[in-house]
Formats: sequence, structure tokens, C-alpha cells
Amino acid sequence: MRHVIALDVGGTGMKAALVGDDGELLHRARRATGRERGPDAVVRAILDFAAELHAYGVEHYGTPALAAGIAVPGIVDEERGNAVYAANLGWRDVPLRALLAERLGVPVALGHDVRTGGLAEGRIGAGKGADRFLFVPLGTGIAGAIGIDGRVESGAHGFAGEIGHIVVRPSGTPCPCGQHGCLERYASASAVSEAWAAVCGDPDADAADCAKAVAFGDPRAAQVWQEAVDALADGLVTALTLLDPRTLIIGGGLAEAGEVLFSPLRDAVRRRVTFQKLPAIVPAALGDTAGCLGAGLLARDLLGSPTSSTTPEVSA
Repeated sequence: MRHVIALDVGGTGMKAALVGDDGELLHRARRATGRERGPDAVVRAILDFAAELHAYGVEHYGTPALAAGIAVPGIVDEERGNAVYAANLGWRDVPLRALLAERLGVPVALGHDVRTGGLAEGRIGAGKGADRFLFVPLGTGIAGAIGIDGRVESGAHGFAGEIGHIVVRPSGTPCPCGQHGCLERYASASAVSEAWAAVCGDPDADAADCAKAVAFGDPRAAQVWQEAVDALADGLVTALTLLDPRTLIIGGGLAEAGEVLFSPLRDAVRRRVTFQKLPAIVPAALGDTAGCLGAGLLARDLLGSPTSSTTPEVSA
């Protein structure tokens, strides 16, 4: 059975799959990234994991994978196939595409984790059918993926879509990027967690707890939440002005709050637009499988394989 290898590398864990020609997930597996052992060990773990998946495909489907796709965090040079830098993994200038291709003996595509997840959401997830979309996951930080006609724009230097570093509160909270008042310092899941923990007095409280408190009518939580929503709306309207997407896809941990987030967010964006066309604002559909599915799409694109028009189902 024709298939490709898909790998999604995170700061603590790796998700992988063998993906069939029709987009079906034939086999899934997870491993620890092992970043505590250092960047060289992480690279070895990735190569070993990919080799195991390659062997699994031969054993169970009678044929080796035809290609592989891998999504990684940090700064990625997709054209040259290099993992340039990732703070949470500690690596610099790793020729990951070449290393994987040498180990597996098949063509390999390398992508940025958020852009790769955005590719999956755009083609087979919440943005399916939209010629222009913006995917914004709200997690520890905030990033973005700009979708154009079935592909995701990486920019001239690999920084396209970094919406989390739009300044929404000039002279505001310092950001590790060197600016002050960046969007992710106010509207990421970690920012909401920090703000709510300070207000409620529980250092272990997080954004999910804040969302629950909002749903129960806690006015303190409502204020924390609204401040985050307002900052997010400010950043999104800036992005809408520049990009004019047809669909705006919101994912990540904060989006798990559902309508507690989406109802006030749609209202806040609607109040801010003037001449801009209001896009559909929808939750992401693929959850934490988006990166892996996107990596599979990158691999299949290397082969010129047709892209599935349906969301893949897991059979094994």
C-alpha cells in the first residue's frame, strides 16, 4: 500500500503517522522528544523514530514509504531544509531534511510546525474550500499561518505569520522578542493563565480555569478574559487589514473554551472593522493532529499525490 511518513516534533513529544494515498492515517505513534539529553540526542531520536516508522511500513504494508514530511518548531528554512533555531530544543542550523533523506532513502519535506498545521487546517480542516485563510493557534505563544490557494506562505526569511509579535499595547509588557506590548503577552493561553492566577490568588490556576470561571459568571474572570479578547481582536484586525482572509481559524489551547471565546471575539472584531471585509471566524477542526496531518500533506506534495478532500480517519 502506497504511503508516506509524517512527523510532528514538539518541545516534549513527537507525533507520527503513516499516511495512505487517500489521506487515511494507517498507523500512529508517539515518542518523547528527549530534549533534556541535548540537541544532538533530539536529532538522533527523530532519525531513529523515522527509521522505525519506515520499517513498520515495510513489515505491515509490504512496501516502504515513498516520502516523508516533518514539522518542527522555531525558525525553519524550508527551502534549504534546515532547522535553523529552536529555543525549546536547543538546536541551531541542523540540516534535518538531508539527514532524514540519507537515513530513509526517500525524498523529505521540512516545514514549520504552525505553518504545517495551518496547511492541514486549510486543506482538510476548518479552512477547507477557502482560497485565503489565516490560522492562529493560541497556545504558550501566538503564531500564524497565511494560507493562499492551498499552500502556506513562509515569507522571504521564514517569518511570515508571526502575528503574536504585532504590538497591540505600545509601551506595554516587555516581550522576549525585544519589543513591548506584543499580542502574545496579552492573549496567549500562558498570558491568560498568568493574569488569572494573579487575580484569583491561585498560582496553579490556568486559562482553562479562567474560562470556566467566566462561564460561571465570575466578574474578575470576565475582566481578565475580556482584556485578552480585546487585545486579540486588535491584533486580528491588523492582520485582516493586511491579509484580507476569507476565513480566520482560531486554534490552540485557548480555543478549547469554545463559545466562551468565540462569541465575544466575533463581537470584538466586528466592532473594530470599518472598511475591511469580516471573515468567517471559526474554531480549528483538527486539534493536536494538525501538525502531523500537515507533515503528511507536505510529503504527498513531493510525489504529486492528490490531496484528500475529506478529513482522514484513523484505521489503526
